Amino acid sequence: MSKILVIDDERAIRSTLKEILEFEKHEVDVAEEGITALEMFKGKNYDVVLCDIKMPQMDGIEVLEKLQEHSADTPVIMISGHGNIDTAVDSIKKGAFDFIEKPLDLNRLLITIRNATDKTTLIQETKILKKKVNKTYDIVGESAAISKVKEIIDKVAPTSSRVLITGANGTGKELVARWLHEKSNRSDLPFVEVNCAAIPSELIESELFGHEKGAFTSAIKQRKGKFEQADGGTLFLDEIGDMSLSAQAKVLRALQENKITRVGSDKDIEVNVRVIAATNKNLQKEIEGGHFREDLFHRLSVIIIHVPSLSDRAEDIPMLAEHFIELICAEHGMPKKTITPKAIEELQKMKWTGNIREFRNVIERLIILCDKEINDKDVKAFANPVF
Repeated sequence: MSKILVIDDERAIRSTLKEILEFEKHEVDVAEEGITALEMFKGKNYDVVLCDIKMPQMDGIEVLEKLQEHSADTPVIMISGHGNIDTAVDSIKKGAFDFIEKPLDLNRLLITIRNATDKTTLIQETKILKKKVNKTYDIVGESAAISKVKEIIDKVAPTSSRVLITGANGTGKELVARWLHEKSNRSDLPFVEVNCAAIPSELIESELFGHEKGAFTSAIKQRKGKFEQADGGTLFLDEIGDMSLSAQAKVLRALQENKITRVGSDKDIEVNVRVIAATNKNLQKEIEGGHFREDLFHRLSVIIIHVPSLSDRAEDIPMLAEHFIELICAEHGMPKKTITPKAIEELQKMKWTGNIREFRNVIERLIILCDKEINDKDVKAFANPVF
């Protein structure tokens, strides 16, 4: 069932359309002129609008423009008994979904409404999916340690300086990288992530720089690497401490010259990429052990952001608990649960070796296994899994 607004100055047409569309199980509101219709439109979310062109006070084209200003995604079907090709073209140019001449062909009208509602549904689903894919969560907390990180992000994000993010596993290094991208001038351009630890050393060069057809046995076609995919945007090299020395040399060249070469090619390709790297390793020790290039370290570490462990920001645990309870309950489609102050105290006593990642998992476990209120006994019973 769709919500439809019919705007027409002829009472007979309004009444007929309302009767027909309600018979088709639609919810229908009617307005006899544009000003009233605009007020109704602002107060309710309509799936489709049917609008006459010739009306007193405000004509249909003007109403269409006002509707587009308020919500460009709502399909507007223009109807008129005085229309011609020029009127139809003008309506479509102004953003109308379709143009139908009076007397109205009932079958065409119903098909057009169905197509318009399908478009509305598709737009809404696309928006939801984009939000799920691109959602950047807030950096939750007000402790001195995390406030310092937020302050550095605000200062560094608008620049194109390279950033090295350090911190233990699960502290939220990727989230910091995403916020550096979101708050930068490159936010509308790609954010491409590469987990250097998850890619075998023999494939890392192909993954980063791409390859030409026939460069190796399985290279059946040309492929762009992550540097090219991120052109104009941000490339996030996660776990860069696990990258092979040969790949490090090529990354160094890309940073020095803003040029890359695909595997199997001798042609240079210019790239404009902001590189953000992250590691949970002590790169100084890796350099001393001969596992990481010192010149690459200096190229990457223009700005160093250290993300504190959860143990160093235990005062943020109450806020984090509330944040994850709200988030996880919404994901599971269940009413929001509460947590007692004593339960928070028990969580603050724990050693969080997995940091935020482990903390989120514990909160999810408590939400699933506990009643409406999470108390200290629940934390003692379920927070530490028994192996």
